[in-house]
Amino acid sequence: MEPSVTVQRYAAELYRLQEGTEYVSIADLADSVDVSLQAATRMVKRLEGQGYLAHEPYQGVRLTPPGERVALRGVRRHRLAELFLVRVMGFGWDEVHTLTDTFEWGVTDEIEARIDELLGHPTRCPHGEPIPTPDGSMPALADRPLVELDQGSAALISRVRVHDPARLRYLKKLGLVPGVQIHFVGCAPFEGPVRVLVGPVDQVISYQLASALWVESVS
Repeated sequence: MEPSVTVQRYAAELYRLQEGTEYVSIADLADSVDVSLQAATRMVKRLEGQGYLAHEPYQGVRLTPPGERVALRGVRRHRLAELFLVRVMGFGWDEVHTLTDTFEWGVTDEIEARIDELLGHPTRCPHGEPIPTPDGSMPALADRPLVELDQGSAALISRVRVHDPARLRYLKKLGLVPGVQIHFVGCAPFEGPVRVLVGPVDQVISYQLASALWVESVS
């Protein structure tokens, strides 16, 4: 039986939350999907019954291999839809994450394939996140958070890992978007402000915001 759009959405959100950790709390999943804890708990039981996730009491939930395959399908559709809304429909990159949650409900496999073709088979969403291939493979990346760079390093912004519209608008205003080369000047002690050069312009941003910028080193 084909997984529903709802199942794919939950699996995709769990995939994103699970990056870098083994288990995700149901509360965090509920917050990410923007539903009540009770609704998320019901869906977790449903996904567990379908073999898409494992629930470990007092630890949280994690995707099973079948669940990961479903999740990657959902991630692919979501990121393609985001790019379509930006490139074709003219929405801002700060608007599309939430808009796509509604838009993708009407995207069938045929429409998804046409969107992919129309966009030239893209590999990244508007925020720089990789788009899984049609066969469910996630491209390998070699990037890391900006704050982990050595002082004085040059780097290329590969992705921006924040969905908050206000933060995205601010980063775009500063020119800190995927594809832009920057120079990491340094960071004040104890997670203080971060200085970067965007071309000749010296920008200062918070440590938290800098942590959302993932970069690839430039030799």
